[in-house]
Amino acid sequence: MSDNPLSARLGAQDISIKAAQERRARSQAQRRLWLDVHLYLGLVVGAMLAVIGLTGSLLVFWQEIDEWLDPAMFTVAAPPEGERAFAPLSDIRAALEGALPEGAKAGGFSAPRTENGCYKVYYQEKSSGDTRRLCIDPYRAKVLDDKVYWSKSGVLGHSFMSFLFQLHWSLLLYDFFGDNGVVVGVAAILLIVSVASGVYLWWPPPGKWRAALTLKSGARGERLNYDIHKLAGIYTALVMLAVLVSGISMNLHDQFVWAVERAAPLSPAQRGENKSGPAEGRSAIPFEAAVADAAASYPEGRLANVGFPEKEDGVYKICRDEIAALSRFIGTRCVDVDQYSGAILGVADPVEGTAGDVFMQWQWPLHSGRAFGMPGRLLVFATGLACPALFVTGVIRWLQKRRARKETAGRRAAGARGPSVG
Repeated sequence: MSDNPLSARLGAQDISIKAAQERRARSQAQRRLWLDVHLYLGLVVGAMLAVIGLTGSLLVFWQEIDEWLDPAMFTVAAPPEGERAFAPLSDIRAALEGALPEGAKAGGFSAPRTENGCYKVYYQEKSSGDTRRLCIDPYRAKVLDDKVYWSKSGVLGHSFMSFLFQLHWSLLLYDFFGDNGVVVGVAAILLIVSVASGVYLWWPPPGKWRAALTLKSGARGERLNYDIHKLAGIYTALVMLAVLVSGISMNLHDQFVWAVERAAPLSPAQRGENKSGPAEGRSAIPFEAAVADAAASYPEGRLANVGFPEKEDGVYKICRDEIAALSRFIGTRCVDVDQYSGAILGVADPVEGTAGDVFMQWQWPLHSGRAFGMPGRLLVFATGLACPALFVTGVIRWLQKRRARKETAGRRAAGARGPSVG
């Protein structure tokens, strides 16, 4: 072994340089791997993301769009007393029972959102198999209209809003192949990986954050396309991840619940496992009685939805929202009521529920943006619009790099052949 200090220092320096080169090579290889992952996931599911995102933007305001497209069906003129003049729920039930065709069964109703709204009831028509939607005037207890919502005969028979929902959650695969959203759910999982890989590839080194978060001054052509893709992705990444996860919770619900329960159990009310007691010759109480029984214990908020029992042991599910005392973000409480006795069987809200319950209750408010009011809805709306922009700019970026590789390969091939001899 040499005792020369200079040789020792040079040897250590060589080792350090070699280690740095190896780290750089590993980093470059890792980056190339994630570039490929991001690219191919984008090409495979990017078009799906564009459609899902664009339809999702519209569906953020689906109720407002419904009312704008068909005001005669969905809106009424309110008297000066406003909601205080609503007809009793017993009158609404009588109007509903008189309007339902023979053999039809309603699944429940949505209460008016405003004093100009209506009771919306969805039911399946026995003769055609169609799902229809009827609206009832909350003041006069009269049916405003009754139209096909989802048509069993095909997508051309759907209402506009039903078509949008079908396109959004299943890409119409439910209508054509009976797919219950599994394809879109799996695509959402892949898109989460795509978003995560995009954030990894974007992450700037120290001192480069401003450039990474802004559009380059004077950028044009290829650079402008790259910056649009980069900024659209990073500024929507957090909302995109929330929307994708919440979408999985709906499209792959059973699998999602299984995963959640590995970390935090769900209550029977959240799992939908509460059952009414045996009928023992009793008839089900009318829904207005169930609403009153729930309100006797939990009167806060505005009546939002009432779900009807589907089976003999099913329950009424009475949901009220705008309950400020619950949470700034989730103000909804749902109460399960025995359909025979009117007894309270369970409650699902952010206060009484388990940690798993609360996590599940966040999913729809996050997906729709309603957890954060109008700003949240606008964020989800903008994120949906960014989806087609991300797909288009991503494809353009891929084509640009593909063309550049071909040109480089052509120049190398020409150089290898050498100059031509005249």
